[in-house]
Amino acid sequence: MTRRVVVTGLGTVNALGHNVQETWEKALRGETGIGPITLFDASDLDVQIAGEVKNFDPTKYMSPRWARRYSRFEQFALAAAQEAVQHAGLDLSKEDPTRVAVVISSAIGGIDVLEKNTLLLYNEGIRKVGAFVIPQLMPNGASGVVSIHMGLQGPALSVASACASGNDALGTAWNLIRAGVADVALAGASDATICKVAVVAFSRVGAMARGGPDRRDAPRPFDKNRDGFVMSEGSAVLVLESEEHARARGANILAELAGYGSSSDAYHITAPHEEGKGARLAMQRALESAGLRPEDVDYINAHGTGTELNDVAETRAIKALFGQHAYRIPVSSTKSMTGHMMGATGALEALFCVLAIQNGVVPPTINYTTPDPECDLDYVPNQAREMPVRVAMNNAFGFGGHNAVTVFKKYE
Repeated sequence: MTRRVVVTGLGTVNALGHNVQETWEKALRGETGIGPITLFDASDLDVQIAGEVKNFDPTKYMSPRWARRYSRFEQFALAAAQEAVQHAGLDLSKEDPTRVAVVISSAIGGIDVLEKNTLLLYNEGIRKVGAFVIPQLMPNGASGVVSIHMGLQGPALSVASACASGNDALGTAWNLIRAGVADVALAGASDATICKVAVVAFSRVGAMARGGPDRRDAPRPFDKNRDGFVMSEGSAVLVLESEEHARARGANILAELAGYGSSSDAYHITAPHEEGKGARLAMQRALESAGLRPEDVDYINAHGTGTELNDVAETRAIKALFGQHAYRIPVSSTKSMTGHMMGATGALEALFCVLAIQNGVVPPTINYTTPDPECDLDYVPNQAREMPVRVAMNNAFGFGGHNAVTVFKKYE
């Protein structure tokens, strides 16, 4: 018999907050984590805003020695994982370490480290290149760091599927537990891509919201005047367990991870399919794996990047799958507040889905002022909404045509 998978712990570091409570409270107030770029001098760029994690002190989570050896995205992952384990009340010393998996993904890894050391190499010479560059930049570094620090010997994986990486990590961990390979998994994603080469490269694609350091109305998902996404950074990790394991240790079960679906657009390396066919298929598969019907869904946390192509394609996909019920489902984009954390965003938005189920309130889409006839659903504009949430869907779509969807439900 396939085992049920439940969520027992949450952890995050992001542009809104350094922990779950701070993040959730600010999201419900509709606050923004977007501001001027301070991690480097962006004054010569047409993109000068980002969602930075401000005042982050890695030595609160690890020794100064290890903080120096880990890159920023690895530090974020370890911080989020520690909060998630603590929140779950999980005593890892009492667990069989070979039965605890770590699936923490990254879309891009330590690109900031690569940029810094490339400049050092060409400007100052070979001896200036750091000895830890490779472990700092490899996308599987976050998963490795967490498993090493916590002594976890189960599968340690990283799924690189662009901005779908966080949901694919959750889906991979879900499958490991359902198959009996692991009893517990720390699952999520981490990214720290706010460096000059990444900002310039994404800007060249034409996907980013432009503006100087004083701009305060970006991103604007689903709004007619949207002009692109805002890059951000951070991590989110969820503790997943088999239902039997969680109940046996008396854990507080927050929700059930009931379904997961993935697909490929097989269409374009950066643009989504115009009708959202791949997105629709991933949503359909997630519902089918959960044994749910479209009309069972109460809330969707959308991919909602604020780019014209993504917002329209996702809206079309939702309407194609849900029919008339699409107009009755609140669909919000929390990227309007957190920015786009690349691979990590899907994991943070999964966290928001769990909190919506727990608290009976869904976060808003801020900066929404001008409706778009092509995006005509209920996007929970500008204010959080109290409502019962039994089933929440989380969408994540990425460059390369990757689509990954998770479905959470109230634990019963």
